[in-house]
Amino acid sequence: MAVVEGRRVEPVPVGFIIDSPWLPVWAGMSILDYFASERLWLQANRQAIDRFPDVIFLPGFWSEFGMCTEPSAFGCRPVWHEDGFPFAEPVLGSTAAIADLAQPNPAEHGLLPLALKRLVHARPAIEQAGHAIRFAVARGPLNIAAFLMGNTEFLMAIKTEPDRVHALLEKVTGFLLDWLRLQAETIETIEGIFLLDDIVGFLGEEDFRTFAKPYLQKAFSAFDARVRFFHNDAQGRVCAPHLPDVGVNLFNFACEHSLAEMKEWTRGQVALLGNIPPRDVLASGTPDDVREAVTTALEGIADTNRLILSCGGGMPPGVPTENIEAFVEAVPR
Repeated sequence: MAVVEGRRVEPVPVGFIIDSPWLPVWAGMSILDYFASERLWLQANRQAIDRFPDVIFLPGFWSEFGMCTEPSAFGCRPVWHEDGFPFAEPVLGSTAAIADLAQPNPAEHGLLPLALKRLVHARPAIEQAGHAIRFAVARGPLNIAAFLMGNTEFLMAIKTEPDRVHALLEKVTGFLLDWLRLQAETIETIEGIFLLDDIVGFLGEEDFRTFAKPYLQKAFSAFDARVRFFHNDAQGRVCAPHLPDVGVNLFNFACEHSLAEMKEWTRGQVALLGNIPPRDVLASGTPDDVREAVTTALEGIADTNRLILSCGGGMPPGVPTENIEAFVEAVPR
C-alpha cells in the first residue's frame, strides 16, 4: 500500500506474480496435483512464502485453474495434463453464435465455484499463519473473449464485425463484474482487484480506446478497491498512458519496456511491478545474470517511489531458488 500510495519504501520492495506455471513444479508436485488438491495447493503457496520472507507474492494464494478458470463458465472445455498447462478450447464457432451466448453465473457455472470454495476452505489456515486473502482475481475482458473465440478469430473480428465484438465484450464484462464482486462479498478481507489481459497488447491506439479501455474501466470499478492491479506482458506502450483513466494504480508489463520508459508513459501516476526478462534471465540465467539485470533495470531511475522490483510478467516456469535469492540480494540497500 505504501508503494501504491507513493510513499518512500527502502529498500525497494521485491515482488513476483506466482501461479501454476512456476509454483507447483518448484514445490515438488505435478501441475495436475496442484490443481486437484486443496492441501497441496495450500502447501505450495505456504512453501514459497516461508522460503522467501522478503518477497511480496502477488496476488497471494491465487486460487486458479490456469487459463481455464473464467472461460469454463462460458462452456469452454478444459483440457488437462499431468505436467503441462491446462487449456480452454474455444466455444464460439462463429461470431453469429455470440447472440446466443448466455452470461454465466459465477456462483454456479464452470470452475468458478470450486476456485472460490478453495479459498473459503483454506482461509482459516491462511489467517492462522498470519496472512490474508487480499485480491479478487480474474482474466480481463479481452482475454476471456479471445479464449471463447480463439485469439486470431477474435482479433480479426474486431476489424470485420465490431458490433458483434462489442456485444461479446458487454456479456464478458457483465460476468466479470459479478465474479469480482462475488469474491469480495464472500471474503471480506479482499481489498484489491487483479486483472490479467495480454490481448490488450495486440491492439493499436484506436482499437484500444474502442474495445479495451471502456471495458477495463467497468471491470476495475466492480467495487471500491484500494489496489487496482493490471497485468499485460504483451506490448504495453499503447495502454500505459490510459491506465490512470482506467483506474489502474499498479501495473506489471513486458520486459521490452524499461522502468524509466514506463514511468514516463504513465506520468508517474501508476506504481510499477518490473522489470527484468522473466524467461531468458530469471529462469534461464545464472545468479550473476540476475544480479546484473536488476542493476540494469534500475539505471536511469532517480525516483524509486511507486516501484516494486520484479520480472516483466509472471514468474515463468523453471525459476530456481538461487536466482530468486540473487534477485533479492541485488536490490540496493
